[in-house]
Amino acid sequence: AFVAGEDARFFQHKGLDYLAILRALYRNIFSGEIVQGGSTITQQVVKSLFLSPEKKFTRKIREAILAYKIEKYLTKEEILFLYLNQIYLGHGAYGVASAAENYFGKNIEELNITEAALLAGLPQAPSKNSPYQHPQQAKKRQVYILSRMVEEGFISSSEAIRAAQTPYILRSKEKPSI
Repeated sequence: AFVAGEDARFFQHKGLDYLAILRALYRNIFSGEIVQGGSTITQQVVKSLFLSPEKKFTRKIREAILAYKIEKYLTKEEILFLYLNQIYLGHGAYGVASAAENYFGKNIEELNITEAALLAGLPQAPSKNSPYQHPQQAKKRQVYILSRMVEEGFISSSEAIRAAQTPYILRSKEKPSI
């Protein structure tokens, strides 16, 4: 779900996805503002672990160089592991395991496609796509992720339809006291 939503060509590129960069550049120029990013999962790992979030051209160049170098030393699975364990998914959840517990009160292995797609819709804008604060927007992102999963061949159309129609049950925002 995360690969389909964030970086569908993750297993094909070497840290930089030139097609995604050009597509984002085109959309951003014609919209007059930044509406789409072209960062790969590897670049996002580099930014979160080694660089500041400043929006400067020099940081993007360092990010690209480091992403290329990381791809030489780590496997795709190791990079994805780092990404999934450090990404911020809202409401204090860093990493998918934490988010599975925070949002659904489940271990990551217990998530179904419906829940996984909901979580995979969060990285773009965790607050804006929060199922607690903006359930309609969260649902839109979930459906988008499901459609991307179909497009990328991860699930069938019928599985996506079923997942989109399956309600999810969020854990209460108040965590039980220990």
